[in-house]
Amino acid sequence: MTRYPRDLRGYGRTTPDPHWPGEARVAISMVLNFEEGGENNVLHGDAASEAFLSDIAGAAQWPGQRHWNMESIYEYGARAGFWRLHRLFTGLNVPLTIYGVATALARAPEQVAAMKEAGWEIASHGLKWVEHKDMAEDEERRQIAEAIRLHTEVVGERPRGWYTGRCSANTVRLTAEEGGFDWISDTYDDDLPYWLEVGARDQLVIPYTLEANDMRFATAPGYIEGEQFFQYLKDSFDTLYAEGLEGAPKMFSVGLHNRLIGRPGKVAGLKRFLDYALSHEGVWFATRGEIAAHWAATHPHTRRERPSQMSRERFVEAFGGIYEHSPWIAQRAFDLELGPAHDCLEGVASALARIFRSASEAERLGVLTAHPDLAGKLAQAKRLTAESTSEQASAGLDELTDEERATFEALNAAYTEKFGFPFIIAVKDNTKASILHAFRRRLDQDRETEFREACKQVERIAWHRLNAMDL
Repeated sequence: MTRYPRDLRGYGRTTPDPHWPGEARVAISMVLNFEEGGENNVLHGDAASEAFLSDIAGAAQWPGQRHWNMESIYEYGARAGFWRLHRLFTGLNVPLTIYGVATALARAPEQVAAMKEAGWEIASHGLKWVEHKDMAEDEERRQIAEAIRLHTEVVGERPRGWYTGRCSANTVRLTAEEGGFDWISDTYDDDLPYWLEVGARDQLVIPYTLEANDMRFATAPGYIEGEQFFQYLKDSFDTLYAEGLEGAPKMFSVGLHNRLIGRPGKVAGLKRFLDYALSHEGVWFATRGEIAAHWAATHPHTRRERPSQMSRERFVEAFGGIYEHSPWIAQRAFDLELGPAHDCLEGVASALARIFRSASEAERLGVLTAHPDLAGKLAQAKRLTAESTSEQASAGLDELTDEERATFEALNAAYTEKFGFPFIIAVKDNTKASILHAFRRRLDQDRETEFREACKQVERIAWHRLNAMDL
């Protein structure tokens, strides 16, 4: 059975507390992309010049030609922008993660030496700063391996983090399968790290950003002055800091490029933000490697059985009894488009409820009639399902006085005679008194209205049963 692969749920309603060092309210990851010298260029064996992320409006690739203006803009990043940023970050003692394109690093030995002297983390940004979306899987795998080899040769140690950027649909899987990365970042889907299961590999993912990113100086809509960049970073920081004060700390990634933020009029906004964030207590500036190490130690991954990955047999075994004596609901639910969003209480509840709601009236009636009378003869004879026994006991229906039992029996008889199915109510939402009140109220309803209400109660009972499973 092919399952829907996208995870649209994530951590769900309640995010984990990361317990950042010092119980910081926000962790800030500053990232500098070093791409200059690794971009598309016929000198690098590429078919055309670069056209992406520069100050040239409407830039297009020049097939078979060097684009002198584009090249010189990239060269500014390596020649001037990098050193301006180096002075800024070392002066403030703010740690930095470098996303280093391997071929760009190989063409920048002095800058690499400065990164190492500063103690910055140097992660891999791929072999070349080129588009991967149409790259064959085997070729992308080869380039990942070559990027690691060249990076190790140039830097002196292999990269422990990875971000391609211009990635393919295979990139995350391929980098996880490589097996040597403490973290990968080719996602933009969360404010916290998370674990991704890829085969036998548990891969930590640290999501990145394209909006708190100076690339917006080169895209539309975007920033046109350093103050706009500062204001956006400040607003993001203030929101995340407030969430941290409320007990839900997050991570804040900021993306930078030498040739963009390294310009004088733009870097002023970055400096203003760094000064602002540094003026607050409870802020942890960290490299992505430090964040990964903390997360792995604080929130190690534990694999669990996931409904969307179960076999049909196991799915029915697990959920066939959720709707009273109606395993056909689980059998049909297995054939729905299940995915990661269904690997939780609400996900399974939704899948089962969809089948129940779309069933014929006769089938739904069969589910209703499969339910026992409340405090009826089956309960007295201890012939209820384990679920029904527990549910009825939760409201004290297993400890009725003779008078109370007689009342229930009379109401059950009147209800069943009128509607043709037993009275059904989610006992765990009620008390003995509220059940009796609902019994009398619902006896006055017409059959169509009562059929709808009984079906809703069946769904609610199913939800409680799933909730008890701790999905």
